[in-house]
Amino acid sequence: MQSLTEMCSGGGFGFMGLAEVSTVLWTERELLELLLFKLEEEQLVLASGRTRWLAHATREVEMVIEQIRGAELSRAVAVDDLADELGLQPGPSLTALADAAPGPWSEMLRDHRQAFLDLTDEISQISKANRELLGQAARTSREVLMGVEGHAAQTYTPHGTKTMPTPSTRVIDRAL
Repeated sequence: MQSLTEMCSGGGFGFMGLAEVSTVLWTERELLELLLFKLEEEQLVLASGRTRWLAHATREVEMVIEQIRGAELSRAVAVDDLADELGLQPGPSLTALADAAPGPWSEMLRDHRQAFLDLTDEISQISKANRELLGQAARTSREVLMGVEGHAAQTYTPHGTKTMPTPSTRVIDRAL
């Protein structure tokens, strides 16, 4: 059994590499949580119909995604260094690292893996909902523009056939 000092000096199980990987993983988790927050902000803007702030919200999402890309690169480098220390092939999964890591580190790596799975699932769900809201907003805008231009929006009967467009009535507020 090696002492903590031996492990830290490189004579052990990659203790320093494990600490570095854990730090990078925490940073990446925080960025994923920030992305989730920014996606929820974007969703609130979309749901409110106040599209004035949509470009800002989308830009913030893109900025966090760029930070995540940088963190992923840092993680890849740290994981490859640790893999070498642990005698693994380059680019191992978190599961492989956890299997090769000693004691509390293995549990911490498994916790990181589960947190990543949970966060990516939540991010996927809210991204899908945001795309649906954007689609609805685009359809609504198109229908409004068709009405303003004098085209009737196409609708369908309960049997699935298209209705014949009727001339639309336009109301124009001359005070604008």
